[in-house]
Amino acid sequence: MKPMTSRAPSSRVVQREAANPPFKLPAPLWDARCWACWLTGAVLVLVVASFASLDLDWAAFASMEAARSMMRFAAEFYPPDLSPKFLSKVAWAALETLAMSALGTALAATLGLALAIPASRMSSQDPAWLRSPTRWLLNALRAIPELVWAALLLISAGLGPMAGTLALALHTSGVLGRLFSEAMENVPTGPGDALRTQGIGPLRVFAYATLPQVLPQLMSYTLYRWENNIRAAAVLGVVGAGGLGQLLSFNMGLFLMNKTATILGAMLLMVACVDALSFGLRRWLTR
Repeated sequence: MKPMTSRAPSSRVVQREAANPPFKLPAPLWDARCWACWLTGAVLVLVVASFASLDLDWAAFASMEAARSMMRFAAEFYPPDLSPKFLSKVAWAALETLAMSALGTALAATLGLALAIPASRMSSQDPAWLRSPTRWLLNALRAIPELVWAALLLISAGLGPMAGTLALALHTSGVLGRLFSEAMENVPTGPGDALRTQGIGPLRVFAYATLPQVLPQLMSYTLYRWENNIRAAAVLGVVGAGGLGQLLSFNMGLFLMNKTATILGAMLLMVACVDALSFGLRRWLTR
C-alpha cells in the first residue's frame, strides 16, 4: 500500500486563484470612479466658499469687549418676573401655544392622510393617475415655511391664534402627506393582494389591509411633528399669531428682560414636557 502524498496544485489552478482571490481587496481611498468621493469634495469646496463669501468678523466676536457685552446682556435677565399676575398671563399664553400646535397637527394629520392616499401607488396594478399632481401639491405645501404661511394668513384670518393654527396645519400637512405616502408604498402587499383576488374594492382593501400595517408608523410621524410644531407655534407669535411668541415679541420690544426670562423658561419647560410625552407615546406605539 502506497503512502498518501500531497499533490501540488497545478499551474492552471494557481493562475485561477491569482486572478480570483478568495477575499476582496478594499477600495482605494480616492478613486476617480467613486461618486461619494467627488460628492464629499464638492461639499467641502462649498463650505470653504461659504466661509470665504461671508463677511464674518471672528476677531470681534471672540474679543473681550464682546464677552463683556454678552455678560451685561445676560445679567439683565435676572431675576425673572415671577409675580402671580404675570405668571397667569404666561400660563394662558402657553396653553394657547399648546392648543395651536395640537389643533394644527390634528388638522395636518387629517389633510395629510387624505392627500397621501392618491399620492401613493398601493399595488403594481394601481394606475395612480393622481400620484404626480398630488405630490406636487404636497411639495408646494411644505416648501413654504410656517412663518411665511402665518404672514400670508394674517391678511385673511387677522391677528391671533387662528392664523398660526392654519399656518401649522398647511405646512405640516405637506410634510405628513409625503411621509404617509412613502409609508403606504413600502408596506407588504401580500394582505392587500389576497383581498383583491377575492374581488374586494380598493377602499376596503385600504381599511383592512394597508391601514392596520402603517397605523403605528403614521402615529409616530404625527407625534414627532407635534414636537416640532410646539417650537414653531412659539415662533409664529412673532408675526402676531398669538401664544408665547407674541408675548415674547412684545416684551422684548420693550426691553423687559426679566419678563422675557420668564417667557423663555416657560417655553423650555413646555417643550421638555411635550418632548417627553411624545417620546413615551412613540416608544409605546412601536413596541
